[in-house]
Amino acid sequence: MSNSSSLNEFLLLAFADTRELQLLHFSLFLGIYLAALLGNGLIITAVACDHRLHTPMYFFLLNLSLLDLGTISTTVPKSMANSLWDTKAISYSGCAAQIFSFFFLSSTEFSLLTVMAYDRYVAICRPLHYGTLMGSRACVKMAAAAWASAFLHALLHTANTFSIPLCQGNTVDQFFCEVPHLLKLSCSDSYLREIGLLVVSACLIFGCFVFIVLSYVQIFTAVLRIPSEQGQNKAFSMCTPHLAVVSLCVSTGMFAYLKPPSISSPVLNLVVTVLNSVVPPTMNPLIYSMRNKELQDAVRKLIQLLLFQHQ
Repeated sequence: MSNSSSLNEFLLLAFADTRELQLLHFSLFLGIYLAALLGNGLIITAVACDHRLHTPMYFFLLNLSLLDLGTISTTVPKSMANSLWDTKAISYSGCAAQIFSFFFLSSTEFSLLTVMAYDRYVAICRPLHYGTLMGSRACVKMAAAAWASAFLHALLHTANTFSIPLCQGNTVDQFFCEVPHLLKLSCSDSYLREIGLLVVSACLIFGCFVFIVLSYVQIFTAVLRIPSEQGQNKAFSMCTPHLAVVSLCVSTGMFAYLKPPSISSPVLNLVVTVLNSVVPPTMNPLIYSMRNKELQDAVRKLIQLLLFQHQ
């Protein structure tokens, strides 16, 4: 039995025990991580450098790419390093930093996805008021509110989690530090306080999800009233990437945290958590650029500029 005050490290769940599989895991995660860095880095640079993309939609997309970079950098590099050096350990402070960062970035991302749904709603349902409702000052305030509220949210969860006495060992059954798995190490009823906070957080996320769904019901109702097929296609192309990212985020998150206990197993939990924490930050740049000609052109020009400078 050990108290949380005497813990100086936690042991994470390893992907493999043999050296060959550890190196395979390192190689796969390295490829995924580099793809996420490249995709999100290109979007951030393209939006920042191309004045034609200085609009509310791309401003929020730049924020989203920054969050995706942060999210994948919170979990993947440590897991890669552990596989490479054949260890499972993460320091007490490193575990706290992972929990804070993951909560902070995930909460900000879902808040921004909600704001982006509002942006699409105003653009399609109230186009004459778009300049007023989605001016640069309003966009900065909405983004700042998303970042600030998520920071306080993450600080509250992290402080509350690490105030709970932990005496059930130091083995975390996941490849990065996650609150539900740390609560399993608790040895007092005080963990119920954090459970309550998690329920409140889940209700807030559900409220955001309902807002997004209602926004899209009104958006699709307005789009179907557009007389020209070309106008409908343009409106759908504006909304489809955002809707796909929301669907990916919600579906992986629901499966990770709401799957029935009867189908839970260490291997399945590991795979599902990878899908929830690693796949969306890697896929989001691809989803957003797939049907977006403006973004494709900006990225193409950026790549050509970079190649030209190196010649």
